[in-house]
Amino acid sequence: MSKAKTRYICSNCGATASGWMGKCPECNSWDTMTEEVISGKSGPGVSKEMAGDKPIPTLLSEISMETDMRVQVGDPELERVLGGGVVPGSVILMAGEPGAGKSTLLLQMAANPGLRMLYISGEESATQIKMRAHRLGIKGEHCHILAETDLTRVIDAIMNIQAGIVIIDSIQTIYSPDLESVPGSVSQIRECSYRLQQLSKQTGITIILVGHITKEGDIAGPKLMEHIVDVVLHLEGDRQYNFRLLRCVKNRFGSTREIGIYEMKGMGLVPVENPSEWLIPADHNHRASGSCISLVCEGFRPFLIETQALVSTAVYGTAQRSTSGYDVRRLHLMLAVLEKRCGFFFGNQDVFLNVAGGLKVTEPAIDLALAVALVSSLQDIPVPRDICFAGEVGLSGEIRPVQQLDKRIAEATRLGYKKIYIPASGQLDIPKSNTTVVQVKLLRDLFELVFG
Repeated sequence: MSKAKTRYICSNCGATASGWMGKCPECNSWDTMTEEVISGKSGPGVSKEMAGDKPIPTLLSEISMETDMRVQVGDPELERVLGGGVVPGSVILMAGEPGAGKSTLLLQMAANPGLRMLYISGEESATQIKMRAHRLGIKGEHCHILAETDLTRVIDAIMNIQAGIVIIDSIQTIYSPDLESVPGSVSQIRECSYRLQQLSKQTGITIILVGHITKEGDIAGPKLMEHIVDVVLHLEGDRQYNFRLLRCVKNRFGSTREIGIYEMKGMGLVPVENPSEWLIPADHNHRASGSCISLVCEGFRPFLIETQALVSTAVYGTAQRSTSGYDVRRLHLMLAVLEKRCGFFFGNQDVFLNVAGGLKVTEPAIDLALAVALVSSLQDIPVPRDICFAGEVGLSGEIRPVQQLDKRIAEATRLGYKKIYIPASGQLDIPKSNTTVVQVKLLRDLFELVFG
């Protein structure tokens, strides 16, 4: 029997060292080196049964491919994010905060009678999963349930059931008996991820891994786990709101620009087909300063969202800067542009920004609406509620072009907005409608048009 050894592994990147270090030499992260006891094999391994004896390469031209290789899961929003459905033999990592609805969203797939599923849970018993399925109204006649954390027994169950889709909730609870480290450690997550990935590729079974995240919002475990999977999904949303945003950050089989929007209800996560009608409040016609409508485009689907700003005199010496759903560093940049290029001073003002609905918007097209909202609140002049904005603000005060302006204009026209302000981007094929499209080059000119 080999003598146990001790090593230190970085929980961020997976780098190893023989002794403890305050700073990881690979990723330069502080206080991420954790001690682990190892024996036998020390890295991700592959069983002889899975590895095969003599791998034979195949010509690319001789590889057959079915016309439609994607599997429909019965969820239009999830299929949109994945690029049309689940690819057989792929490994999907779904991450999100506790209570975001990861387990609920995946369990709802069991309602599809056309899917043969295996749901493996290391956090709940089979009875507890049944209680949640009963609350969601899911019978699950084609869904098998297994409460197990041993990787060897998990692989045996997958091979015996031969389900099309396997859900493992969560990867942090699965452990390999070949390693002496505790479940959730870097070596265990890395080993289990490798083994499951190889099993998926060789059998054609789709494996969906549920991953926890840290307080910083990153997936817990080594970054190596994100590299070996095919798709990485993030389920975002403030638990104080009913909306959930499913964002794709990695997809080997499709675009990473698409998002899915859900509403949390008593019967689970319900896909939102028309986000604009849900995100704009019913009483949005009230006249209040600091509020205006922005046309954002996540993926290939445009929708309108309310942006809010509150500017007030600072009570204390240092002015506060706070945002919700918007990058605070972008706010500082916006305030500098408004002061330098447009003459609006915010140095002695508290500034608060909010994207209504609890969503986090990263698209730069929201800049124009937020700039208008800031000036509106500063001067206490309401913005007309029948106009909307779409454009990126540059450092010189210019309004920069954004993508898919035609789809944004069509969405504003469909919802009955009278005027939309966009960047001056040359000739646009604008259909005749009751919506007036105004192209503006500079931020200063925009304020003259809106506020007079």
